[in-house]
Amino acid sequence: MIPRCLSGRDAVAVLSAAIVALALSRPAPAQSRDPSVDGGGHWSEVAPDAARAATAKPVRKVRQAEARAADILRRVPCRAPKRIGNTVGALPHVARKLAGHQPVTIIAFGSSSTEGYGSTAPRFTYPNRLAAQLRRRFPSAPIAVLNRGRGGEDAPEMLKRLKRAVIDEKPDLVIWQVGTNAILRNLDPAATLAVVRDGIARIQAAGADVVLVDPQYVPAVNQKGEHASRMVKMLANFAGRHRVGLFPRFEVMRAWHDDQALAFDRFSISDGLHMNDWGYACFAQLLGDDIIRAVGEIKAGANPSRGVLTYRPL
Repeated sequence: MIPRCLSGRDAVAVLSAAIVALALSRPAPAQSRDPSVDGGGHWSEVAPDAARAATAKPVRKVRQAEARAADILRRVPCRAPKRIGNTVGALPHVARKLAGHQPVTIIAFGSSSTEGYGSTAPRFTYPNRLAAQLRRRFPSAPIAVLNRGRGGEDAPEMLKRLKRAVIDEKPDLVIWQVGTNAILRNLDPAATLAVVRDGIARIQAAGADVVLVDPQYVPAVNQKGEHASRMVKMLANFAGRHRVGLFPRFEVMRAWHDDQALAFDRFSISDGLHMNDWGYACFAQLLGDDIIRAVGEIKAGANPSRGVLTYRPL
């Protein structure tokens, strides 16, 4: 099924690419003209090695087009917020490994919205959605996305299991969702930030890239008003100062509601807190797009030292 967000022209292009890919995915043996036979020549098969060399590059291009078409056809109708700027910098460690077709381990660390509460099946959690997207885009790189979410935890509880659940797995990228439970429990944002700072130092010392994910924009969090705003601002400021990746889920979801006029029940469940299947899908999709963009920057020879995966409001 073609997503509603595709225009007619885009849909035709996608289907055309898929049809071409299917038609060419099993290329016929390469042939060459042999003029020595009967003066006029005839068609004969080329040696296997020459045939493989002749067809390898076109086949790779076709398969890449097929992968892009498959990815587009699996995307949910989800638009990136206009008032959120493009990401800055790159994810140097994980991007280099993906660009080099090397095995990659990504750990999704957090509480219930990482664990997937509110999704209707495990495959609809954001870590599994993200894994599927990255595997489609980088089929030659073995990619593992490990879900280390545990419902109800805040930063101090996560820190206690950081070594066993995260660092011992030797991850290339850690996506740390944090802050929501601290808001709901009226915990001091500064104390939460101190724990996050400690955890990030340990993760970076282990050689992994880090992306923070801040709280969600939903009624249960919004009821906390100034407390929620302070947590979101402190996490953003910390990420900017320390060049840590940040996916601003709060601002992204606020744009869904305020700018794109999506009702809360379009992206969250009836408890007013957790995301639904569509919310997790869009979140994973936008995050995956940023990781893919980071890999593209590395392939293009960009210097990753400027910073990593941080949105800047326009």
